[in-house]
Amino acid sequence: MNFLLCTSALMFLVGLYGITTSESLIRVLMCLEVLFNSVNLNLLTFSTFLDSQEIKGQVFSLFVLTIAAAESAIALAILLLLSRQQNSVNVKNWSRLKW
Repeated sequence: MNFLLCTSALMFLVGLYGITTSESLIRVLMCLEVLFNSVNLNLLTFSTFLDSQEIKGQVFSLFVLTIAAAESAIALAILLLLSRQQNSVNVKNWSRLKW
């Protein structure tokens, strides 16, 4: 269990570092997916450790995957519109999206 929790914490930190330091929207989305996967690993680890007969962690993990898929679809649509308007996917160009 300790190995899985340390792996999940490391994945979470790598994803968080990637989100805060990257300028490309595609890299931000990939790091966000790493964050979601670390949360899924935590859910599955605690579900197996605490009560292996019930599947609560697996059900919550499916919800997280569903939310991640919807988030990716919306973010890729925004990315497509942003790249068409500005010919760039740099996050610093988002100031033009303000009212």
